[in-house]
Amino acid sequence: MRFQGILRGDQSAPLDAWIDLAIETGIPPIMRFARTLHRDIEAVRNAIELPWSNGQAEGQINRLKTLKRAMYGRAGPELLRARMLPLRHTD
Repeated sequence: MRFQGILRGDQSAPLDAWIDLAIETGIPPIMRFARTLHRDIEAVRNAIELPWSNGQAEGQINRLKTLKRAMYGRAGPELLRARMLPLRHTD
């Protein structure tokens, strides 16, 4: 049972078995990853089973941070605001 297949599927039931197997591997990074998943199991189950995603919000945040880094030291918050907010049309 592959972790990637569980994430791409729509059923979270195999996740518990995968976590148990991963903890029993004896490989410290995999064991640590499995324990971390287990601590946040509800969020992981929701990500697998529910159709919603925060991808759009993450993309906008990434865009804002990229602009901010590109402008670092060159301008203040007003220029950043002008670059991020859409133009208002006045007729």
